[in-house]
Amino acid sequence: MSSSATPGALSGADRVGVVVLVGAGVILAAITVIGAVIRLSEALGGGAIEVMAEFAGTPAQAPIGVDGAPVTVGLDTEVLSVPDLPSASIAALAAQQLVLMTVVIVVAAMLVLLSLGILRGVVFSKRHTVYVGTASVAGFLGISLYPFFGNMAANGAFAALSDDTFENVILTVQPLTFIVAAFVAALATTVFSVGARLQRETEGLV
Repeated sequence: MSSSATPGALSGADRVGVVVLVGAGVILAAITVIGAVIRLSEALGGGAIEVMAEFAGTPAQAPIGVDGAPVTVGLDTEVLSVPDLPSASIAALAAQQLVLMTVVIVVAAMLVLLSLGILRGVVFSKRHTVYVGTASVAGFLGISLYPFFGNMAANGAFAALSDDTFENVILTVQPLTFIVAAFVAALATTVFSVGARLQRETEGLV
């Protein structure tokens, strides 16, 4: 796919800023992927598995009173250590980490490709619109699927620990999150799409 934009010169400060942005993004992506690989190996390694779980204000005792006296609090988030996690929950944990790694790698790759194009002096082009659109779709899918698989794993952990006597199904992602993510993704893709079109029209007038 060829670019429609005419390369222009970037200042030294602009180039430094782009390089710093790409470097920071790649480092964060690498750290995230390494953490996901470690988490994946823990989930598939057997033994007790730690699962992040959301609670709906479940009462519990915490030693935060006078001289460590127990005080009733409402649980919000807690890590459960489950010795016999169901196979379906283990599969959900594995899928969650695979989703995380895939999304991070795709978004990081699109960021690098976009930045390389900008370093060549091309900001708006059809190719860059594809990069931004791909990163946006990947990010939106990650926001949707990551907590979904996390909920599956947590529900299995609750079932294993309580022998199916404790119901605590929580939706960890609120609809507003999806709306904002979809808006940002659509806005970014539209900006680059319109920018590429205006660039072509401007070139046609020259």
